[in-house]
Amino acid sequence: MRSSGSPSFYQASILVIDDEVAILESVTSALTQEGYRVLTASDGRQALNILQTLQPEQPPIDLIILDLMLPRLSGLDFCRAVRQQGNTVPILILSARGSETDIVVGLEVGADDYLTKPFGLRELIARCRALLRRRSQELPEAQPILQYQDITLYLQEYRVIVRGEEINLSPKEFSLLELFMNNPRRVFSREQLLEQVWGMSYLGDSKTVDVHIRWLREKLELDPSTPQYIITVRGFGYRFG
Repeated sequence: MRSSGSPSFYQASILVIDDEVAILESVTSALTQEGYRVLTASDGRQALNILQTLQPEQPPIDLIILDLMLPRLSGLDFCRAVRQQGNTVPILILSARGSETDIVVGLEVGADDYLTKPFGLRELIARCRALLRRRSQELPEAQPILQYQDITLYLQEYRVIVRGEEINLSPKEFSLLELFMNNPRRVFSREQLLEQVWGMSYLGDSKTVDVHIRWLREKLELDPSTPQYIITVRGFGYRFG
């Protein structure tokens, strides 16, 4: 599942599997800072369960980062199980085993790339980008979708899923959210939002924007009084994320 068209914003989801807490935390932090959505697992069976229990409305896993030395189900066995289920998600193996034989075995059971420990986070990020770029080129065109954390916007179907639940938005609320999700972290003034969502011919004032932002927050945020998605930039306007 990915966005098509331009401009668009799709937050790729990466599943990181490692039983070493320090590595799991550092990799998760680095990927999150790059804007990826990160799921984690500390053993092979837990990771397999995450893949098998994904619901249709949930974002798919776009990349797996996999340690080989895992409890309960080894990395190699996990990789075999994923491929036997017909799942073609890219898999990047992280391993302290760096011999040619180890690398060949990892690639032969279905991994797409192999990085030996210790590794640099910049190299890991670069390899992730390359695998995700290749993945996006291989996938067939899907309907336009915007994804940010727990919010999924289906543009053709005019549907919004928040934390697994579908919510109803008015046309202006939907257009506002689409504009925000296409421009994450960009700050918009109220006048810019009026122009882009309501149009140049709109004769109302900027309070209209504030009212619609409040309505959107009530539908999107867990706590509208402390919003996590639509943030007020005092003295200017609003940004998303």
